[in-house]
Amino acid sequence: MTSVQVRDVSLSFGAYDVLKELNLDVPEGEFLVLLGPSGCGKSTLLNCIAGLLDVSEGQIFIKGKNVTWEEPKDRGIGMVFQSYALYPQMTVEGNLSFGLKTAGMARDEIARRVARASEILQIEPLLQRKPAALSGGQRQRVAIGRALVRDVDVFLFDEPLSNLDAKLRSELRVEIKRLHQKLANTMIYVTHDQIEAMTLADRIAVMKGGVIQQLDAPQVIYNKPVNRFVAGFLGSPGMNFLDGEVEGGDAPAFVAVGTKIPLGRYGFGGASKTGKAVFGVRPEHIVTGDAAAAMPFAADARVELVEPMGSDTLVWTKLGGQSLAFRVEAERHLATGDRLRIGFDPARASLFDGQSGNRM
Repeated sequence: MTSVQVRDVSLSFGAYDVLKELNLDVPEGEFLVLLGPSGCGKSTLLNCIAGLLDVSEGQIFIKGKNVTWEEPKDRGIGMVFQSYALYPQMTVEGNLSFGLKTAGMARDEIARRVARASEILQIEPLLQRKPAALSGGQRQRVAIGRALVRDVDVFLFDEPLSNLDAKLRSELRVEIKRLHQKLANTMIYVTHDQIEAMTLADRIAVMKGGVIQQLDAPQVIYNKPVNRFVAGFLGSPGMNFLDGEVEGGDAPAFVAVGTKIPLGRYGFGGASKTGKAVFGVRPEHIVTGDAAAAMPFAADARVELVEPMGSDTLVWTKLGGQSLAFRVEAERHLATGDRLRIGFDPARASLFDGQSGNRM
């Protein structure tokens, strides 16, 4: 069953189109992440689903009900914002129960819901504290709990971890994943953090300019991006791009930096169009030394920058004037100015049209 449906939704502020005829189906129980750079429309879309913004065109359905013009409180959603927005004068228990009390819910039911949310989020020892006595991670747990006590079908998260430090983000990311496993509710989560998107999502919707560029499972988007934007946005660092040309004919080939790669041999048989093209390869798919010498694409490169990452080392170089990043083992010691052979297997790469940027 579909939990949330967005049908031909557009939103404009004056002459500026924020969302453009957007369609989206979110199955019941799915964890969907809206991912993209600032200004791509991901938070705007979430706010439209929540009822905090009125759409210019289109319709929104939740659990089969048309909620396009319903008030937020009547949509059956729970929302967690980037800001904790807790009442400072109330205890944690007061913050969790306040919305239920104003709705006129019975005292016993309020106590049951608060106890359940506190147990799930492991904040039972904090119930009598006020927000000022809590850490950032504890405050965000309380903010999640305030949505949780509503006992709704759909939870909306608007960059809930962006105000936390790296360690807390990692810890709460795991907690949110566990929360979804326990509840199995539909969750729509907005972030610009690729790690959050890859680790949390059942599916990712990558957005740009108010349009969903690609909607698929994390590994599909990572390994088979539909265009150059998605390829470059996902990954840290993003995919390397090598500009060149496709030679068409019976045996199409990609030519760059003095090397010719026969495309038909590596699954690019459909790329017979002659013209400018771009080869994209992930940093972790580039090899060096003897392994590189055995690859169909190999070239000599000079190390320009070395970034030790702990688990591995990120190395930056240039190939034909184009920047290229690749990973080597943490134990391997490279320095600026070192020369080495690098290469990759074209079967693990992506080929994009040089003009449209679309995957070929």
